Amino acid sequence: MLAAQRQELILEQVRRDGGVRVTELVEAFAVSDMTIRRDLDALEHRGELRKVHGGAVAPEGARTEEPGFEAKSTRQSAEKHAIARAVTELVEPHSAVGLSAGTTTALVAEYLRETPGLTVITNSIHVAEVFYRSERTDQTVALTGGFRTPSDALVGPLALASVRGINLDTLVLGVHGMHERAGFTTPNLTESETNRALVESARTLVVAADHTKWETVGISTIAPLDRCDVLVTDDRLTPGAREALQDRVGRLVIADVTRETP
Repeated sequence: MLAAQRQELILEQVRRDGGVRVTELVEAFAVSDMTIRRDLDALEHRGELRKVHGGAVAPEGARTEEPGFEAKSTRQSAEKHAIARAVTELVEPHSAVGLSAGTTTALVAEYLRETPGLTVITNSIHVAEVFYRSERTDQTVALTGGFRTPSDALVGPLALASVRGINLDTLVLGVHGMHERAGFTTPNLTESETNRALVESARTLVVAADHTKWETVGISTIAPLDRCDVLVTDDRLTPGAREALQDRVGRLVIADVTRETP
């Protein structure tokens, strides 16, 4: 197993259980104590966890911590590409589509550049830039106003005023976490308010979230799981998570990560 794969599994356990012990990880991965400690050092350096005596725990303030767009864009790249391709198949040409901020939705925008006749509403600077670079003349793109967050979302009264009164065929929503009880969440209270307004404006809600988002909880809930019409995730989601989500969302789409990624 590659170090990056092992570290991702360690991080998933930290998110799920709140912490890990070195001795348990050594046994689980059949590697040396030193190897696990190097993994924990690397994850702590990235701000993903905090080392403690004998193991590691989730970083303090994890429910409100909001990594920047560039930091998040390097995580789960293959999964996000697979999810973005699958989401694109759910968006009809000549429809009104909303795209929230996020690294996964920015990739969705890349794939949607070839979909004719779209009217796009977004509070994401990156999403808007993707469409602005397109040579298509049959797409209309509107970027809301607002204050900029660390994830490059536009939020606040101006963003809310831009979204309210809009009627979308489909909203593609990126989220910080998803949980059985907490639903779809974000670490930013103001962004949550804008995202809720986007959700209210949409006939169909499509949530794009890779497997690491499961059982991650941000401070503010955007929507409960059963509000989601289609959840698009990747095939590294655990069987237990798939079962839990299938019972709660309208439709669960599992994207194949093994397909070649551009």
